[in-house]
Amino acid sequence: MKNICILGSTGSIGTQALEVIGQFPEEFRVVGLSTKENIELLEKQTKEFNPLAVCVANEKKAEEVASKISIPVYSGEEGLVTLAEIDEAELILVSVTGISGLIPTIHAIKKGKNIALANKEALVVGGDLIMQEAAKKRVKIYPVDSEHSAVYQCLLGEDPETIERIILTCSGGPFYGKKKEDLENISADQALQHPRWEMGQKITIDSATLMNKGLEVIEASYLFDLPPEKIDVVIHPQAIIHSMVEYKDGTVKAHLSEPDMKLPLQYTLFQGQRKKRVVKKLDFQDLTFDKPDQETFPCLAYAYEALEKGGTMPCVMNAANEVAVGAFLKGNIGFLDIPKVVRETMDAHRTIPHPSLQDLLRLDEETKEKLAKDLTS
Repeated sequence: MKNICILGSTGSIGTQALEVIGQFPEEFRVVGLSTKENIELLEKQTKEFNPLAVCVANEKKAEEVASKISIPVYSGEEGLVTLAEIDEAELILVSVTGISGLIPTIHAIKKGKNIALANKEALVVGGDLIMQEAAKKRVKIYPVDSEHSAVYQCLLGEDPETIERIILTCSGGPFYGKKKEDLENISADQALQHPRWEMGQKITIDSATLMNKGLEVIEASYLFDLPPEKIDVVIHPQAIIHSMVEYKDGTVKAHLSEPDMKLPLQYTLFQGQRKKRVVKKLDFQDLTFDKPDQETFPCLAYAYEALEKGGTMPCVMNAANEVAVGAFLKGNIGFLDIPKVVRETMDAHRTIPHPSLQDLLRLDEETKEKLAKDLTS
């Protein structure tokens, strides 16, 4: 039996992970769960899975939960770290959103825990720190994203020296084929209508701007130790091929499945073992590909640029994007203003080549505070 702790259990990834775990009651024991503030769902999950402890980021809501259950209830950032370090856990699924996943991920690694990583921002902002610490502690990092899980599986048994490139596929989001003039008056509701995946609001908007794919490029660079020139992106609207790896002899390996996150989650939770089907059988159909339109959706190009510059640039880019997406969802800026905010913020930043964790956390906070004021004034 494997002991699992889920940071972000009430979000899209966390709930789907628990669906998978629920189908294998003899295989898993849930020892920890956390939420930002959805305590109603957390209480239901606690009754069903009987964890040893839980965490609620909102301190007042944590007190409310503590009055109803008998297990330890932690709160805030310190509580999330405590849960990430829980002795009984063998695998920590990090599915919290934003930079809040960085610190607990590093603490879990330092405690020798294997990581199932579904938090993009942790690697985007602190990729060097995470991968160095993981190598030092000989900790395994299993990618949860369908694209990175696909690459991981396509690389099994292969010599890394023979990799020509990896190819991340992208559905194109709700505005595939549109030009800038078509996007002038896009509403948040329109941008949230993803054609293939059901996800949280932030990641859905990132998919609409192609920033999500840019963040995945940066993730892939750290996960697979590849330079940006060996990472390509292609538009694949059907979302059946999740990623491909091309080798120097011309062979291309591709990973195909129905677009359902429960499959990469199952593969990750079982750490590479194939188990019973948790998704429907693949219905083969015509598969098409296209190049990303980086003139209309420049966020992908900005992510490549941030990866090339390295240091603190990915951190600042990520912070600017997070604030811009939030402002768009609130109706304070337009859809096309998101990449403008990211561009202006990157242009104004002087990169620190080898930042510490404190540098990254400070810059994240400073960038968000400045932009929050600018975009609401």
